[in-house]
This record gives sequence, structure tokens and C-alpha cells, in this order.
Amino acid sequence: MTSDNTQTTAVLPLLEEDFGFAVGIMFRAYAKAVEAVVVDLPAGIRGYFILAAAVRREARSQRFLASRLGVDRTMMTYLLDDLEEAGLVERKPDPADRRSRQILSTPAGEKLYAALHAKVLEIDQQVISALPEESQAAFPEMVYAIARQVTVQEAAAEQEAESAAKKKPTSAPRRRQPRPNV
Repeated sequence: MTSDNTQTTAVLPLLEEDFGFAVGIMFRAYAKAVEAVVVDLPAGIRGYFILAAAVRREARSQRFLASRLGVDRTMMTYLLDDLEEAGLVERKPDPADRRSRQILSTPAGEKLYAALHAKVLEIDQQVISALPEESQAAFPEMVYAIARQVTVQEAAAEQEAESAAKKKPTSAPRRRQPRPNV
């Protein structure tokens, strides 16, 4: 039987040599801890992020949220249905674009989010507590900077794809050639 120390040492080289592996371990641990906090929320961790966006007035539309969270638009409809049925969010027509619906938090949603967010902040603190004290404030800011850059790049790529799709010429429908009567 190996000691805990031996097991830890066997894992460390992978952590130090592979950034993606280390990020994956950190993400899975973080997601598992947050999921345990939001377990009773409809849609779990996805529901928490949707609720957070609604409370912060960042949920411009279902399409925007689906894209931002990496969720299929059809699935986003079901997630929102569950949150709306629980009385946590509501969908209202966007005054700027009547085809689009804004996702807004309800007072119950705001109250629940405040309670859950306080617990999630505790998890955040637990995660960064592994860092030296002088790095604990800098690390989240670095992660936010990376996330902002990725978001900007994804938005630019999405806009470029939409622009290319609009420029694509549509072909005229093919006409059937008449057959000779024989």
C-alpha cells in the first residue's frame, strides 16, 4: 500500500508539465463543489449561471445565453422553462427587438441567487487558498482577463461567420429540363 505522499508525488509531474491537465483538474473540482451547492436549483450549475446573468441584467436573449454558456438553443428553452416554472426568472419581449426575449430575474430569483452566490464565493476562496496570499487577488483577475479575451475572440468569429453567411449568394432554383416526348 502506498502512502498519500507517494500518490501525490506520482501525480505532480503531470500537473507541472501539462497546463490543460491542471486546468481540467481544477475545473472539475470547482464544478463538483458548486454543483453540490446548487443541487436543488432547476438545471443545477447551468441554472445558477443563467440566474446570475438574469440578476446582473446580462441575459440579453435566449440566443445570447445559449451561446455564452455553450448550450444548444433548444436546450436553453427547456432550462429557461424550468427556471420560469420555479418562479426564478421571466421572459419578456425586448423593447429593442420584439423577436427577442430578455431573461429577467424575479424577486424570488434575486433572493435565491444572493444566498447561493455567497456559498459559491466561499468555494472561490477555498480554491484560491492554495495560492500564496499575495497571488490570491491576482489569480482571479488573470482568469477573468483570459475569459474576456476568449469571449471577444468567439464573438468576432461568430460575427464573421454570420457576415459570411449573409454574403453567400443564393442560387436560383434549378429548373427541370423538359423531356422530349418519344
